[in-house]
Parts: sequence; C-alpha cells; structure tokens
Amino acid sequence: MDEGRARRRGVSPRLWLAGGWLLIALLAAIFAPLVAPQDPLAQDLMLERLPPFWIDGAEPGYWLGTDSLGRDLLSRLIFGGRIAFIVAFAAAFAACLVGSTLGLIAGYFGGWADRIISRIVDVWMAFPPVLFAILLVAVLGTGLSSVILAIAIIDWTRFCRVIRAEAMGQSRMDYIENARIAGYGRIGIMLREVLPNVVPSIVALLSLEMGIAVIVEAILSFVNLSISTDDPTWGGIIAEGRLSIHQAWWVLVFPLITLILTVLSFSQFGEALKARFDPVLR
Repeated sequence: MDEGRARRRGVSPRLWLAGGWLLIALLAAIFAPLVAPQDPLAQDLMLERLPPFWIDGAEPGYWLGTDSLGRDLLSRLIFGGRIAFIVAFAAAFAACLVGSTLGLIAGYFGGWADRIISRIVDVWMAFPPVLFAILLVAVLGTGLSSVILAIAIIDWTRFCRVIRAEAMGQSRMDYIENARIAGYGRIGIMLREVLPNVVPSIVALLSLEMGIAVIVEAILSFVNLSISTDDPTWGGIIAEGRLSIHQAWWVLVFPLITLILTVLSFSQFGEALKARFDPVLR
C-alpha cells in the first residue's frame, strides 16, 4: 500500500512508523529501571569495550556492548532517553505557549502589537541559536532546568513567526467577517475561530521543536554544559564514543543512530499529524 492510498484510507505509514519509534523510546525511558538490563552507572574495567552481541567476544546481558569503563551501553541509552524526553516535552511546550500566544496576537490584531512583536522576533533571531543556548546555559549554570529554559527562550520565535503568518491569513477569511456580524468580540473570534484553524500548524511545529530540543540538549551535553550529575545523556555518550571510535565504534554509532531516529521521528510525526488533521491538506 503506497502512502497516498494509505492516507486516503486514514492510515499514514509515516505516522505509524514515527509514532511507533517514539512510543517505544518513551516507554523505555519511563520504565528504564525495569527494562534496562544493567545499572547504567556500574563500572567494571574487566568488561571494558565489550562488543555487541553478534560479534565474537560479547558477553551475555550486554546487548550493545560496553564503553571504556565497562558500563552497559544499552542501559545508558535507555536512561539517557529520560533526559532527552524531559527536555523535549518541557522546552517545546514552553516555547510553544509563549511563541504561539504572541504570534496569534500579532497576526490577528496587527497594528502596533504586530510591529512590536515582530521587531522583538527580528532582534531575537539575529543571535545564532546554538551559540545563544551555550551562552545562556553558561550564565544560568548547568542543570536540567537551565537547559529547558535556554531552549524555550531561544525557540519561541519559531512558533511566533509561523503562527503570526497563519493567523494573519485566517483573519482575512470570510468566516471572520461573519463572526463579527454575528456579534462576537475580537478576543472571542481569535479564540473560537482563528485558533482552531492554526492548531494543525502548532502541532507540527511542536513535534518539530521536540526534535530540535533533543538535538540542542545533545549538543550541550556533548560540550559538558547539560546536567551536572553522572546521569547518562545521549550527547555525553557520543562525546565518550568519539574518544574511542577506533577501539569501540559501537559506543559512538549506537547513540548517533538513536539520536537521529528520534529527531527524524519527531519531525515526521508532526508532519503526518498536520497532513491528517489539516482540512486544507486533506
């Protein structure tokens, strides 16, 4: 069944594949103490750099091998998913709330509100986002809350610009004039008429932002600016694997694959949801 026929029947392969991976990764992160085969922090130099289970020299129970300190790689990836999903959900929802609200106000009301908000967005987007995030975390201090706050502070502009354009287009539609004739106030029209029609775009952006948040957290943890504890993070595991790529390639490859699949799944999941629920695309 091709994707076009599947979409006509109400089933999108992208939605199922991306959603399936995200569901598996999320459940593994939530129930990490139950599903992880080993303690992610336990070190045993006698087990250092064990290969994955299909390569000669592997040990039972260490499915993806171990790192240079003998820590189980699969367990560290599962527990690292906790940090990734916490940052993804918290930072994305915070950026979505601020950016979508300001974008809706700017796009629907226009005038001085649009000019002020648009100028703020232009100034904000003049800063390189990754460097801005590193600067904010350096100022705020390392820690999970600092990472979430830094990502939210940077990425609300993405929601603001897109939702502003969507709201501006919706405000010119005939149904808005009909709502005014029916006696609805401007706030009521914005919330009852405009907002529901921009929700598909918000959903797609929210899912995309979750993937971006995962990448930013991985970058910050790669340069040791994420959480300050010994808890594993995907970026931290990648940084460790880079140092031993010639002796234990799996320590670098598997977290990279996990990170790429998660980010792509967030992106495709959002696009598939928008295609499914946006009446224009349908």
